[in-house]
Amino acid sequence: MRNPVFSFDTPISTARAPALSEFGRELSAGLARTPRSISPKFFYDAAGSRLFDRICELPEYYPTRTELQLLTDYAPEIAAQIGSAAEVIEFGAGSLTKVRLLLDALDAPRRYLPIDISGEHLEAAADRLRRDYPSLAVQPIGADYTMPLVLPAPADDTGRRVGFFPGSTLGNFSPAEALAFLQLAARLLRGGGLLLGVDLVKDPALLHAAYNDAQGVTAAFNLNLLRRANAELGADFDLDGFAHAAFYNAPLKRIEMHLVSRRAQTVRLAGEAFAFEEGETIHTENSHKFTVDGLRELALKAGFTPAAVWTDPARLFSVHWLRAPGAQ
Repeated sequence: MRNPVFSFDTPISTARAPALSEFGRELSAGLARTPRSISPKFFYDAAGSRLFDRICELPEYYPTRTELQLLTDYAPEIAAQIGSAAEVIEFGAGSLTKVRLLLDALDAPRRYLPIDISGEHLEAAADRLRRDYPSLAVQPIGADYTMPLVLPAPADDTGRRVGFFPGSTLGNFSPAEALAFLQLAARLLRGGGLLLGVDLVKDPALLHAAYNDAQGVTAAFNLNLLRRANAELGADFDLDGFAHAAFYNAPLKRIEMHLVSRRAQTVRLAGEAFAFEEGETIHTENSHKFTVDGLRELALKAGFTPAAVWTDPARLFSVHWLRAPGAQ
């Protein structure tokens, strides 16, 4: 659930309002099409990033604590796969929490490059990491990691570049987008590998609870997208006029998140009016779930060689080590 570029397979035109920011252009285009949708990468302004950190601590939200336990329990095995003097690149780094477990286990990691679209949140987290790991070179990169990246030259030739992509963020992509990202990562990490965390198919009741928490934090996170549009773009969304909705689409193996219009209403953005019927939605996120075998097949198709995989006893979550092309 972090920082994906998610198109819902519909091209976005930017000709409508060239003076708007990227967020404004994509929101305007997303409101104009049917069904309405917006990329979940825009969840992650500073307020949205803080709300997501709270989601990760909720009792219903099993993915974070399960993945953390896997990274803790299997740290020596993971470190053995990665090797010494690695340069770690984290995609969608967020608060830099999980990488601490990885850094503690690794043998002399030489540099850490966290990439995240929320630059302000990333810089604050990077400062904390530098204080706690004074011997580690930390070089944050505020960018959309699904776009072509120009990374700093490797620090030296003694180790290899290793990608870290936890949190099942891969599930936010459509199947085609997930393949495209893994192909990009395979090229970027040539000679190294990718440590990837993905959520697994499971009882829909567990999934429903995880995305509809009793405290309403996920609802606030979803609705924050509209608050951000009002603050940054001068839109006039009535936050009380929309409700959070999340459900499991079993045939497509994905959680869908929507904002549902509670009544007939009109929203204005950049001089345009968008009429909503009661019950009409803005589709804000998908979170695809995987099987272990299905993920390994996808990785192979992208150019990786699937290697070790670790799961919890209940098979809620999985962590995969994928060797990139050219890896020894």
